[in-house]
Amino acid sequence: MKDTRLAFRRRHSYNTKSNKTRVVKTPGGKLALLYVKKQANVSKCGDCGEKLRGVKALRPMQKKKSISTKRLKHVSRAYGGARGGKCVRQR
Repeated sequence: MKDTRLAFRRRHSYNTKSNKTRVVKTPGGKLALLYVKKQANVSKCGDCGEKLRGVKALRPMQKKKSISTKRLKHVSRAYGGARGGKCVRQR
């Protein structure tokens, strides 16, 4: 029977939210660990809390970085990436 136990690739050895992994089989037939990134959340409306349409789901650091363009973070309307369309109409 083949040994299927795997060791973490990074120094972080605890089973925390930031250290989740999944097992993949490499082309050479070996098992390896891939680190899974955390799920990104869609921005929500500041008034009603509804998910904003047209805004990409990003992690907080991705929103800050210049890699993610302005086009991904807002829609071309007044209060673009902060309020939903219904709430803007009510204002």
